[in-house]
Amino acid sequence: MKQRSVLVVLFDGLQSLDVTGPLEVFAGASRFPEVSYELRTASLNGAPVRSSCGLTLVPDCSLADAGTPHTLLVPGGQGTRDPDPALVDWLRVHGPSPERLVSVCTGALLLAAAGQLDGHRVTTHWNACDHLARTHPAVEVDPEPIFVRDGRLATSAGVTAGIDLALALVEEDHGRDVALTVARHMVVFLRRPGNQSQFSAQLTAQTARREPLREVQHWITEHPGEDLSVDALAARARLSPRHFARAFQTETGMTPGRYVDRVRLEQARRLLEDTTDGVAGISRASGYGTPEAMRRAFVKALGVAPAEYRRRFSSHPAGEAPDITKHLTH
Repeated sequence: MKQRSVLVVLFDGLQSLDVTGPLEVFAGASRFPEVSYELRTASLNGAPVRSSCGLTLVPDCSLADAGTPHTLLVPGGQGTRDPDPALVDWLRVHGPSPERLVSVCTGALLLAAAGQLDGHRVTTHWNACDHLARTHPAVEVDPEPIFVRDGRLATSAGVTAGIDLALALVEEDHGRDVALTVARHMVVFLRRPGNQSQFSAQLTAQTARREPLREVQHWITEHPGEDLSVDALAARARLSPRHFARAFQTETGMTPGRYVDRVRLEQARRLLEDTTDGVAGISRASGYGTPEAMRRAFVKALGVAPAEYRRRFSSHPAGEAPDITKHLTH
């Protein structure tokens, strides 16, 4: 059995869930007899740190005494905005050594300051993406996914996305069954794929100021299987198609077509995850019309076909997951 060590860097102002979420995933996986993660936390001088919510975390050791782990994980939080220069220096020197370098949320800002993200595609919390891209132009920032893998580097979006990333790392190390069983035990029923958007369509798009456009947004969300062409939506808003398309993009930040695409994808995903309906029926209910059209949309947006998506993320799995309850301690 190969043991993998995971070292989490602690500092004042970190977000506690960025630490505890991934650690719970790795600890849950270690309850399998064939899985072993050595989990450690370390701060610069080994002293306790205070998280942004006021929780005090006591590290296992100082960074100087931590050694080189298999996976080095850097959490986010308010403390990444004005970091201790000594911490940035430590990451600059020691960041290249681990087999995996991971950031959760705005932990990417620390890695970028230490020069570890240059030339790489990364993500971070949506609210910090512009700042990261502006202050570190050598970093390719993708604000869309909940996590991104680029070689040995793995970065995630905010808060709970760190759990999704940790589950993906467990799956990489020990297989899908272990990861999904840990997810179910944590009541994370649907482990999200990394290229799933940080936001739903309704949250990604701004709410239109004008009532007719807001009504159209609600109509699209509630009726994804209807005719949602620009002409049909413009008629519902009592505007010309040209005026409607221009006004919709101005007020929501995206074209009507892109908004419709996102709503339909979310509808299809929910039906695949939460029901046992057939793919043909789901494609019609989601507005795709045919299973092939839905398949093309899924492959383009998520990188997997609907059947594979359901196999991975359905809350009604076809087979039983491994039982780890006998390995759990309470």
